[in-house]
Amino acid sequence: MKNLTKLFALLVFVILCLQTNAQPGFGGPGKDVIREFTPKSLDKIAPPEYDFQRANKLPLTGYFEKSFEVNGQNRTAKIYISSAAPVRPFFTVIAVPEKVNTTDFLVASGWHDLAEKNEECLLLLEAGKDGWGDVNSEKQYIDSVMKFYSRNNYFSTFGISYLLGFDGGGTALEVWSAENPLKVISQVFINTESLRDDFYETQANKFMDGSSSGYKAIEIPEEIRIASNEIPVPTLFINSDLSKVETSMEYWSDVNDVETASSSIAEYFWGAKVYPQAKDSKAWATAYSGPVSKVATLEAASDVLDPNLNKIVHEFLTEYVAYDNTTAYGRHLALRKPYGEIRNMLVKNELREFQVYVSESAAKMWPEGAPVVFVFPGNSQTDKVFFHNTLWWKVADQEGCILVIVCETYSNNSVSVSHANTGLFYEQLADYMKKYYQVDTTRFYATGQSAGSFAVQGFGITNPDYFAAIASTSGLSSVSNEAGFGRTSVEDASYKTIPNYCIIGEGDIEMMTGTLWDDTENMLDAWAEYYLKANKLGSIGDGSNVEKDGRFYTWTWKNEQDIPLFKVGRTLYRAHNCIPAEMPRLYDFLKHWSLKEGVRYYDGVAVK
Repeated sequence: MKNLTKLFALLVFVILCLQTNAQPGFGGPGKDVIREFTPKSLDKIAPPEYDFQRANKLPLTGYFEKSFEVNGQNRTAKIYISSAAPVRPFFTVIAVPEKVNTTDFLVASGWHDLAEKNEECLLLLEAGKDGWGDVNSEKQYIDSVMKFYSRNNYFSTFGISYLLGFDGGGTALEVWSAENPLKVISQVFINTESLRDDFYETQANKFMDGSSSGYKAIEIPEEIRIASNEIPVPTLFINSDLSKVETSMEYWSDVNDVETASSSIAEYFWGAKVYPQAKDSKAWATAYSGPVSKVATLEAASDVLDPNLNKIVHEFLTEYVAYDNTTAYGRHLALRKPYGEIRNMLVKNELREFQVYVSESAAKMWPEGAPVVFVFPGNSQTDKVFFHNTLWWKVADQEGCILVIVCETYSNNSVSVSHANTGLFYEQLADYMKKYYQVDTTRFYATGQSAGSFAVQGFGITNPDYFAAIASTSGLSSVSNEAGFGRTSVEDASYKTIPNYCIIGEGDIEMMTGTLWDDTENMLDAWAEYYLKANKLGSIGDGSNVEKDGRFYTWTWKNEQDIPLFKVGRTLYRAHNCIPAEMPRLYDFLKHWSLKEGVRYYDGVAVK
């Protein structure tokens, strides 16, 4: 009998251990598992130390609580950081259902498992002791939490969030979303209620200016100004009575510029009505990706703890990705693509991450070896962040090139990254690609953004034989008597030919904005002076060599063979962050070039 009792106890113990789904970093079963679901207060612990043993991972993981003083009351929010969360991971911000314990919701709903499986994180907004209050008071609470969430030294975020709101908390979260559409990727509202009509009307009169990015202010012509209600945010409503959110549905349908006719897709979401974005939509955010947004509605009672419900909600949210939370004129919304192959490599005894994206078209288009684009992200942007905010994968799919996206290393704190040992990292990556992938070694190209562009443009000066050609955005390098940020010393400058193209935003970093023909001498002039000389192209001319294509202005210099060796681009209304529509332009310049035994070729013609 005793043996049977012991066997039964052991069986129960095993079952409980399996149900906890303990993750690495939390220990094994027993007390460690309990600790996993007991939040630790961020009010009482210091920010995490650097963790150089893991490449591109947040050092602080697990379940946490943060307190906030709002209108004289102590309020809390929970944070769940998955065990393998990268730097700047995706977060879903959830206004937890009324009268449901937050920890119970986290586990029973399946959101804990979803976060772990997808290396994502959660910010859990909690009702006060008397439940969710009126919209105005809850908005103050949400504003307080989101201010901490968006900038702290405990964790970092992608910069734009998924939203899920239940009940009264969801109604308040909708207010925050409508007032901050640039900070939202997609959203789901369950059992919420519409706001007052005048609130929605107000958003139509709030226009995005050209100074919100924090870089050079841009004067936006009145006829193209974008209002808050003109930034697409895919939205799903689930409610037992959709009449309660009728005004909300109308508002977000206008925001997403959807078709009036719906399609019922049973396999998509239990028969929800789906209203796709109109094919002729003029929304700036989907100009490159096409009409990908939508509004969906489902009239049904819901069990908020049902893992199947929340799994489908997660699928709806993560179907999308968006970028640039600073300006509507650089915003894009797109379908979210799975990452390429994530790899690690030791660089100067430090573990570094990189990503290799090989499209299906690579082997088909280039059976003897595909061209390779080495991608250097901007400061604070990991390989995973840059994969989504540039959509370089669309170019790779179309052109058959292979992408190698570097990840920076930890920088000014343990939850952000920047460049270090970039030249050595590239040399190791180049050898790695030659060894393990079917590549065309004569067609190695480089691109980058901001700090990554500074690096690429610097390589063009010091190590032009690294690449057949370079093309980047919003980062320049020049030659100076003293080396420094964006400056290469005269002694290290090669003055050798290398095809080069760089695009700058009209509202970019002040020291590189303007044109080569204005009255301001800045980094743009010094950069062009070096590359025109290195490529033996003479003077800047009078600027008549410009080609205008909508918001894109491009100046091209050709050699005596009529081969375009140097290009300067200017994107109107863009701030510092690059936009996906620039990537095809960069590759259209790169793809013509090859480098064989020190000789550069343009479509097979040797450059003299």
